[in-house]
Amino acid sequence: MRASHADRERTVDVLKAGYAEGRLSHAEYEQRMGRAHHAQTYGELHALIADLPQGPMAVPAPSPQYAQPYQQAVPRTFLPPPPQTNNSAVGALVCGVLTPFYGVTAIPAVILGHKARAEIRRTGEKGDGMAMAGLVLGWLTIGLVALAVLGIVVFAAGSGSS
Repeated sequence: MRASHADRERTVDVLKAGYAEGRLSHAEYEQRMGRAHHAQTYGELHALIADLPQGPMAVPAPSPQYAQPYQQAVPRTFLPPPPQTNNSAVGALVCGVLTPFYGVTAIPAVILGHKARAEIRRTGEKGDGMAMAGLVLGWLTIGLVALAVLGIVVFAAGSGSS
């Protein structure tokens, strides 16, 4: 690909930095500067600075040399589809998020969460974090409800015996 004036200027900047850092002798610096101003392609510019740190300069990577003739990549139609998100994991998360509003969704959140984690381990689908979040929210709600029922029972037993 042909080089522009801006590309030559970036190469000159890299050469200046290399000379200032002591990586190039004065004679080598002058020789490379002259070649940089007359370079026509990226390849010529890249050859001048290939042995120097280049910083943020964007240089196209040299094309790799293949031992055998280049073969096209596998068409997308023959590649396996990307892993899907497990539907039970999505259901567990939705039920877990709804537990503060509808307490009865805690039980389906726990059931769907355990089901989703087993399916994810078996099939390799995505969604383990959603299943775990549904499980945590479901079990937290069940635990809080159990503590509330226990508190009511203890309070009722204490007030009934007086």
